Formats: sequence, C-alpha cells, structure tokens
Amino acid sequence: MKLLHSGKVRDVYSVENEAGGDDLLLVASDRLSIYDVVLPTTIPDKGALLTALSLWWFDRLTDLVPNHVISATDVPPEFAGRAIRCRPLQMLPVECIARGYLTGLGLKEYEKQGTVSGIELPPGLVEGSKLPEPIFTPTTKAPVGEHDEFMTFDEVVATVGAPTAERLRALTLAVYSRGASIAAESGILVADTKLEFGLDPAGEIVLGDEVLTSDSSRFWPADQWQPGRPQFSFDKQYVRDWSATLDWDRTPPGPEVPVDVVAATRARYVEVYERITGSTWGS
Repeated sequence: MKLLHSGKVRDVYSVENEAGGDDLLLVASDRLSIYDVVLPTTIPDKGALLTALSLWWFDRLTDLVPNHVISATDVPPEFAGRAIRCRPLQMLPVECIARGYLTGLGLKEYEKQGTVSGIELPPGLVEGSKLPEPIFTPTTKAPVGEHDEFMTFDEVVATVGAPTAERLRALTLAVYSRGASIAAESGILVADTKLEFGLDPAGEIVLGDEVLTSDSSRFWPADQWQPGRPQFSFDKQYVRDWSATLDWDRTPPGPEVPVDVVAATRARYVEVYERITGSTWGS
C-alpha cells in the first residue's frame, strides 16, 4: 500500500488487486476544512460518517451515473468503516456544484452582481431564497491551502471541452435533483452540493470522491427554513459561522476549534445521517 495523495480530508492510497493491478483506497479522515483551510482540530467519527453516507447515496444514484466504488469491506482493517476501495479515474479539473438555494459565496456574488458563476438570477432574492430552478456553478480545484474560484460555463468548456462540460452540467443537476428529492422525504433541504467526476479508461464519466455528505453539501431542516436570514445547518457551516467571530483571515494556519463547537458539529453530522438514511448511527 502506497500513499499517493493527502488531501484536505481524504488520503488516497494505491493498493494491489487480485488481478495484479492497482486499485485506489480512499480513506476519509476526521480532519475538517473550512474555506479550503484544514483546521488543527478533528471531529470524532467524521470520516466514518462521511463514508457511510456516501455509500448510501452511491447506491441510490447508480441509474444516473456510474461511480468509482469497488468495495467498502475489502479494505485494510485499520481503515475499516472509513475507507472505500475504488476504481482509478482520471479526475476532471472542475468542482461541479449545484445550487438550489442562495447562500454562501453564491449569495455574495449575487449581492454584488446579480449573478452566480455568470448566471443571471432574478432581482429581489435574499439569503436562503429558493432559486427558480437549480443551477450549475462550477469552481476550480485549488491545491490545499488555496481557495477555489468560480468558473463560468464557458470556462469549463475551455477547460474540458464542450461535450464533457455539457455532460458534467447535466449529471451534476441530475444528482442534485435526485438527492434533494430523497432528502426532502426526511424533512431535509439540500441547499447545494459539490461533486467530483473523473474519466475511466474507456473515457466514460464516473462519479468519484464523496457524494451528498455534510462536507460537500449544505443540509437545512425544512421546518426551520426561512429566507432572509442564516439557516440552521446540518454540516460544517456551523464551524464557518463560529470562525466568523474570530480575528482570522481564512488563511493557514486555521484556529483550534473549542470542545463545545466540536461536539455540536459532530451532533449535526450524526443527525443528518440518521434522518436521511433512517439508520441509527453506531447500531
């Protein structure tokens, strides 16, 4: 087993398979990143929660797009519960984001220009507004410690070509719509989500990394949704909000996270996992 890459949250290893080739081992750590900065404090069980929720979603999206999962059990014992054996992919250099509600950096751009990633939106929207329809708002993939930047669709075309760009947009919006519909049955709004895709050896686009987790999505309780104010969030937005109270410029090194913020964040990850999947965490 060889470490290939250590990212903000996940570590990627190369592992030999029975055919003598190499698979990838995607290991989710308990690390937490906000604003593309890895914080020095971990969230207990976070890696296992992200892995379990991703696997749950992968199973429910296979008719929309193939994914990279080979096995969640054929992994080294030390990584059990937080690792996935995956097919190697040529990852595409675009973070594919779908937004159904106006929040975060999308809100900031809209307030300045009336657009998000170059897409014009109706006037009069406020924080938390539901968009007329979900939109594709891709970003660059920044190295660890640097910030992703919004891309227009034309910039995606220039990066990966028109056919691939069109397919990425269609798949991103399809996955978001499916996820939002399923989550709504549990009283959860999916405000936005970030996806990553790669190409397999045959050139087919495959869904990789994680999918519809609390690290890659904003989850809001539907019964508390109220446009015009910040929303209660079942994800790391709680840590972002806490960090906004600090004298920190969102560059490394990140601040230590207090015990109470860690506990409250873990509770949010657990609750949204349980509400979406219908399973009790740890049972």
